[in-house]
Amino acid sequence: MEREGSKKIRKGDQVLICAGNAKGLKGEVIACRADKVIVRGINIAKKHVKKSKENPQGGTVEIERPIHISNVCPCDAEGKKLKLHVETQADSGRALCYMKDGQKNVWRSIKRK
Repeated sequence: MEREGSKKIRKGDQVLICAGNAKGLKGEVIACRADKVIVRGINIAKKHVKKSKENPQGGTVEIERPIHISNVCPCDAEGKKLKLHVETQADSGRALCYMKDGQKNVWRSIKRK
């Protein structure tokens, strides 16, 4: 069974929004679902909720809405986009790598099945 969604973006990654109303903003991925991601503090919508145990007053709450995976890209600590590619490692594993200042840097290793 293949993994759904992108192998380049996972929960906990820093991403840069590259399209839409939030273009240029940076945030952390808090959830990945198939071809959509939820980024903390980005694409916030207001939702009207009934009275419940969680919301005894009811009213409106702000929630983060999903963004399509094609509208986000991984970024480094400074907020610059990273162009990731898969490379085979010496220990027969695979890793996502990017070039920075003429040097190869490893973003993360990819688990083998």
